[in-house]
Amino acid sequence: MKSTGVVRRIDELGRIVIPKEIRRNLGIRDGENIEIFIDNDSIILKKYYRMTTSSDLANNLCELIYNTFNYKIIITDREKILAQAGLNADLKGHLLNEEFLNMIEEREIKSKENTTLVIDEYTLNGNFAFIPIISLNDSIGLIIMYNDIPLKDEIAIGKLVANIFSHKLDI
Repeated sequence: MKSTGVVRRIDELGRIVIPKEIRRNLGIRDGENIEIFIDNDSIILKKYYRMTTSSDLANNLCELIYNTFNYKIIITDREKILAQAGLNADLKGHLLNEEFLNMIEEREIKSKENTTLVIDEYTLNGNFAFIPIISLNDSIGLIIMYNDIPLKDEIAIGKLVANIFSHKLDI
């Protein structure tokens, strides 16, 4: 465990303040949830990821979409790629860049044709549809539909996958 050198007082309601610099380094935004763990005499705070419990669902949906429609698909949470199907490279676990994070925040469906998409050292060329995943009125991820030929039904399929995730997480 890494020491930060930060000491905080607990107030009369049992609250502590996590310093802004630590929240920024961990990507914790105002209003996000934190998991609390106990290990012997230690309290461990961890950023809570709702979608990680749905990684099996993400993998299954990606494979289903690719095997049924031959559409390439990527599913992300707010920080990284959770699942994919139809791509030559394994992008699972790769962090999202600022462009993807902005798409998640903007909550709008977008499409880009004949463009290049860069994820870390991987480059994808083709046509893309970006569909945000909205759960409990919070934008929590992104569905990226990808094809070498012009997009047809990819946006509709992407909306369906996003709705399945949002309903699964609202339960």
